[in-house]
Amino acid sequence: MAVIINDVYQKVLAIANKEQRGYITPQEFNLFANQAQMDIFEQYFYDINQFGRVPGNSTEYSDMISLLEEKIAIFDQFKVAMSAVSGNQLTLPTDVYRLGTVFYGGAGYDVEVEKVSKKDLEYMSRTALYAPTDSRPVYTKKSETLLKLFPASPSTSYTAANVTCNYIKKPATVKWTYTVSDTYKALYNPSPSNNDLQNFELHKSEENNLIEKILQLAGISTKDSVLYQAASAEEQKSIQQEKQ
Repeated sequence: MAVIINDVYQKVLAIANKEQRGYITPQEFNLFANQAQMDIFEQYFYDINQFGRVPGNSTEYSDMISLLEEKIAIFDQFKVAMSAVSGNQLTLPTDVYRLGTVFYGGAGYDVEVEKVSKKDLEYMSRTALYAPTDSRPVYTKKSETLLKLFPASPSTSYTAANVTCNYIKKPATVKWTYTVSDTYKALYNPSPSNNDLQNFELHKSEENNLIEKILQLAGISTKDSVLYQAASAEEQKSIQQEKQ
């Protein structure tokens, strides 16, 4: 279950008002919320690397690697078609964060496309024995969003449908939507006409982390050291609990 954005917004406002630290506008909140979501999301990959260096926990519900993998699994995408194809140049789906396996399906088979460097591709192309083939295709990254597949002219042309990929997608951009009352107060609107309400996509357990990080960002924005330090202290407390 995702984290409901209005729950986070109301708690952030309640804490900020309790500390008499001023009002956080919806526009400010949406900016802080997206930054907080990406900070938490990106930290998953560093944490997996860190916890992978220490012995695991045999307890079924408290092994950190398993918990992190569960949180990342929300964003797993499998065998998604490419966005566009031009010859042997393919455009990745727009929401790719980390690319996994690339597949090519042609003439009744589906094979994994190996990633190689441009230097290795040059060496491979010089020898018929190692040159890319339909049954042993390779790709290089032209940019963060573009791949080039080889052989450049396979027996079955590359299309958006027959070249697919597994990847971790980026969290969707969150947005707290509202209407303005007669007293110029922003009121939560869960059903806007343009349907652009977007809750957090993070695991439900991240709600407190989101609140703490948003309050930190609000404290930095307003140069409010007390608000920032209070939120940072709560965050450090949570981190220490996870590492014990």
